[in-house]
Amino acid sequence: MGYFVTVEPGVKVFIEDINPKGNKTILFIHGWPLNHNQFEYQFNFLPKLGYRCIGMDWRGYGNSDKPFDGYGFDRLADDLRMVIEALQLKNITLAGHSTGGAISIRYMARYKGYGVSKLVLIDAASPSSVPKEFTNKIIEETNNDRPKMLQDQTGIFFFQYISEPKSEWFFLMGLQAANWSTSAIMVTLRDENVYNDLGQIDVPTLIIHGIHDKVVPFTQAQETNKLIKNSRLVPFQYSSHCPFLEERDRFNQLLSSFA
Repeated sequence: MGYFVTVEPGVKVFIEDINPKGNKTILFIHGWPLNHNQFEYQFNFLPKLGYRCIGMDWRGYGNSDKPFDGYGFDRLADDLRMVIEALQLKNITLAGHSTGGAISIRYMARYKGYGVSKLVLIDAASPSSVPKEFTNKIIEETNNDRPKMLQDQTGIFFFQYISEPKSEWFFLMGLQAANWSTSAIMVTLRDENVYNDLGQIDVPTLIIHGIHDKVVPFTQAQETNKLIKNSRLVPFQYSSHCPFLEERDRFNQLLSSFA
């Protein structure tokens, strides 16, 4: 079931709500430059186990409205709060991937984990900022040839072989975002970080991270693990930045046993 939630005047974000009558709820926050559809192999499995799975497209991405501004971590965390409040969610598991992990971390600190009883960080962009050489290059490429930039990034996200159709699927998700939101998130990743938020998280936290990740190196997951009390780090040996796709079965089992 798909619908929209207004997060500020004139800005609505898209929600995909699967199995609304499920016993437990997992709210998935996608990564850059994708949308909620990146989790389709969780959405087709977890509801069979009784989970309610909610996918949210950030502003600027997927089916959500695409305003020109509002892409800092605070505003994106505010959007998340509006969704949790509008849907009256309680005792949920919040699962964030990559930049979505950073948004989830900021949310936990900014709103004292309102509505969230467990946190899952998947190759999260934490704890430090993304190097300027990388972000500035992506911004320039986005402004000049965004389709080529997206194709180039797809290869970096995976350790294992992926088929040409799956690569195209990934690429098309990226194209659904606006050009300005695609580059604005890179500015946020360059100029902001969530280091000071980590010590404020006090719910059980599962950190899943591919050891071959070239986007967010595994050493950063180890640092995040040290900074979040009551957290557990699980390395994924055959994954880069997308263990939910590359080691799908193991990921799904681990998530379902934790959530």
